[in-house]
Amino acid sequence: MAVDFSGGHLSSDGGSLLLREMDRADGLCARLAACFTDRRQQRFVEHDLTVMLRQRILGLALGYADVNDHDTLRLDPLLAAMCGRADVHGQERHLPQDQGKPLAGKSTLNRRELGAQETNARTKKIAAHADKIAALLLQQGVAAIPRQSKVIVLDFDATDDPLHGNQEGRFFHGYYGNHCYLPLYCFCGDIPLWAQLPLLCHLI
Repeated sequence: MAVDFSGGHLSSDGGSLLLREMDRADGLCARLAACFTDRRQQRFVEHDLTVMLRQRILGLALGYADVNDHDTLRLDPLLAAMCGRADVHGQERHLPQDQGKPLAGKSTLNRRELGAQETNARTKKIAAHADKIAALLLQQGVAAIPRQSKVIVLDFDATDDPLHGNQEGRFFHGYYGNHCYLPLYCFCGDIPLWAQLPLLCHLI
């Protein structure tokens, strides 16, 4: 009798299959990608912007909040398939050291996220348009409200998001007793319509 514990290619993120089908039906990530300007020379690009957004959003939905998690997640062929990569094993990557890594690593994802605050096209090749993103997300929330609703109640409330480092914009809130962000949320029933970090929170 022979026992083999090597496992091969395994993933604990099978739930992302359902998330992929939701994105396919709704096209949210593709529409979100249209809210960015991608100044990269496309002939050198291995990580399409839409795929990168899917990777980050699926990671958040699966509980991987930290960008550093993607140095391991980038190896997951199932997540690569969920993100829309045809080469799920990363064997067609340009450089030998990148082969076997179908998705973007933490540094690539971080550069995209840092581009949200930078306008210098020479250093930040991917720029986010905050107004377009906000309009898209609000449109998504409004579309989820039942059409036959006679009365709509909007619930505005803030809650703490505890911090454990020296993140930009952190402050100490006496009520919660810790350093935090204090995002303002707007809900219509159980439908999230808006989330924003108010400038006022830095003065409390």
